[in-house]
Amino acid sequence: MYIRKRILAASLAALGWPLAASATNGYFSHGYGVRSQALAGVGIALPQDGLAAAANPAGTAYVGNRVDLGASLFRPDRGASIRGNAYGADGDYSANGTRDFLIPELGYARQLSPALAVGLSIYGNGGMNTDYQRNPFAAFGASGKAGIDLSQLFVTPSVAWRVTPGQTVGAALTLAYQRFAARGLSSFDNAFVSSAPGSVTDRGHDSSTGVGIKLGWIGEVLPTVKLGASWSSRIEMGELERYKGLFEGGGGFDIPASYGLGVAWQASPAVTLAADWQRIEYNSVKAVGSPLSALFSGGQLGADNGAGFGWQNISVVKLGAVYTHDERLTLRAGASRAQQPVPASQTFFNILAPGVVRNHFSVGASYRADAGGEWSVAYTRAPKVTVSGEGSIPASFGGGEASGHLREDILTVGYTWAL
Repeated sequence: MYIRKRILAASLAALGWPLAASATNGYFSHGYGVRSQALAGVGIALPQDGLAAAANPAGTAYVGNRVDLGASLFRPDRGASIRGNAYGADGDYSANGTRDFLIPELGYARQLSPALAVGLSIYGNGGMNTDYQRNPFAAFGASGKAGIDLSQLFVTPSVAWRVTPGQTVGAALTLAYQRFAARGLSSFDNAFVSSAPGSVTDRGHDSSTGVGIKLGWIGEVLPTVKLGASWSSRIEMGELERYKGLFEGGGGFDIPASYGLGVAWQASPAVTLAADWQRIEYNSVKAVGSPLSALFSGGQLGADNGAGFGWQNISVVKLGAVYTHDERLTLRAGASRAQQPVPASQTFFNILAPGVVRNHFSVGASYRADAGGEWSVAYTRAPKVTVSGEGSIPASFGGGEASGHLREDILTVGYTWAL
C-alpha cells in the first residue's frame, strides 16, 4: 500500500497535476471531458473523446486516435445557517474562504486494430471543500477557521474490444488517489464523541490510495441507436490515519460503487440525442452513509459502525443534444437532475459537506482549426439549493436547526490533437 501510494503520488507530481476539490452530483463530478460536461455529463452510450472510459470503458473503441487535454475552472458558492440553538450558534456562515478551483483532465486513445483499442484517462472524480472563516461550531467550543478539503483523482487505463461490428465491451483499472484535511472541529474532538481523540481535526492533509475496476458495453441495436451500460466497483481505500477519530472504522473513507445505463439516437445526420441514468451508492460507505445519530447508540466517530454524514444513495438522469453545424463547428447542450443525497435530518454535520445541488444546465461547442486540432468549451450552472434541517441538531448540542446551501459554476476548456 505504501509503495503504491508513493508511486501514484510521484506520478501525479511529475505530471504537474494539482489536486482540487469539486462537488456536483453529491461529491462525484457531473461529467468527465469537456464534451460530456457540455451535455450535463451524458457519456455512457455516447463516447466523444479520450476521456470516454471515465463513463464507460467500451467507449475507448469509438473515439479514434487522439489526445485530449482540458481544465475546468470550478467556482462553488456554499455555506450554512443555524437557527434556534440554545448555545448561541445562530447565524449565517459562508464557506467561501476559497473560491476558485482548477481541475485538469487528460485523455488518450489509440486504435491498435479494427477490433482493439486502448486508452488512458486522468481526471478528478470528485471531492468537497468548505472554508469557513467564521467557525459555525464556535459556540460548541471550537476555535479558528473550520472546514474540510477532500479531493479524489483517478488514473484509468482502459481496453475495448469490438466483439462484433455492432457490439463492444470494455474494461479498465481505476487507480485512485485521495487527499483529505479537516480543521476547526475541536468540539467533536473528545472522548464522548470520538473513539480516537486527537485524530479528528487540524492534522494537516492525509492521503490514501486504492484500486478498482470498470466494466462497460456499447451495442448498436438499430442503425441509428446505441445502448450502453457501465459499472464501477467500490474502491477500498487505505485508511486516513491522521483522521482515524473522524471516519468510521479508524479512518476508512472508501469510494462508493456506481453504475448506469445510456442511450444515443442519431436523430438526423446533424443531430444526436442522448440520455444516461446513473446510480451512486453513497450509503454503502459507512463513513459517508452512517447517520450522526449513531453517536447516541454507542457509535462514536471513528469507531466501527460509527457516526458519519448520513448520505443517501442517489440516482441521476442526464439528457443531452449534439448539433453538428458543419465539419468545423459542433454545438452541445444538456441538463441533468439528481436525487438529494443529504437528508433534512443530517444537515448539522453536513455543514462541512453541503453537497446538495440537484440540477445542472450545460452548453458548449467545439471548433476544428485549420491546423487539424480542435478547441472545445463547456459551461455548466448548478442553481442554488438549500436543504433546511428537520430535527437536525441534537439536544446535547443545544437543539435547533441547521441548513446548508450550494451553487456552482463550471467553465471547462479543452484542446484535442488527432494522432
